[in-house]
Amino acid sequence: MTTEQGTRPSAATKPVRWAADAVATLREGARLHLDYSAQSLWRVDRLIDELRREETPYAAVESVLRGLGAYAGEVIVRQTGAEWWATGGDHWVRTPDGRLWDPVDEARRCFSGDGSLRLLCRDATLGTTGR
Repeated sequence: MTTEQGTRPSAATKPVRWAADAVATLREGARLHLDYSAQSLWRVDRLIDELRREETPYAAVESVLRGLGAYAGEVIVRQTGAEWWATGGDHWVRTPDGRLWDPVDEARRCFSGDGSLRLLCRDATLGTTGR
């Protein structure tokens, strides 16, 4: 999918931008430092949980959740050597072992109280060769 070493696949363009936007917004607005580490996903899960407990309308946080999901996906990519895949407007992470992960949908599940970006990352990084 890449032609030169170090070149990201075109599928990565949008999620990488969404993740970077979420990191910048949270750093400036909430003073939350996200460093693309697996440990930082604890803070992300807690943030999403707080939004849910405050009964924030989904429409008000939809783009934030997309950014946080993309951030979790980028954590997986950086830890495992995975790649972003896209089709029909959806974005997934494909780990070196061939498994597909949907971190953006997992962020939405977190907001509904039925998901965890931290656990998604843990599961995606178990047994991968790129670690």
